[in-house]
Amino acid sequence: MAHGPSGRLVADVAPALKRELHAALAADGTNFKEWLLARVSEYLDERRQPRLPGIAVSIAVPSNIPLAAEEPATYKTHSKQP
Repeated sequence: MAHGPSGRLVADVAPALKRELHAALAADGTNFKEWLLARVSEYLDERRQPRLPGIAVSIAVPSNIPLAAEEPATYKTHSKQP
């Protein structure tokens, strides 16, 4: 992949892969440029400040998709029988 002073990124990919990617992104309501810029930002953020293991990652979720809440923990108590 060539690099120069412009803001363009150029990469050769198989035409079938390109079609599949664009179709999937369109189905998700985004486009290649928006998707790529989000992935680049995530990658560079991770390189600047790696996440700690076990810490959840925030992701952008469209407002029409409900988020599942974690069920509260249930604790069993044992009462002592005389």
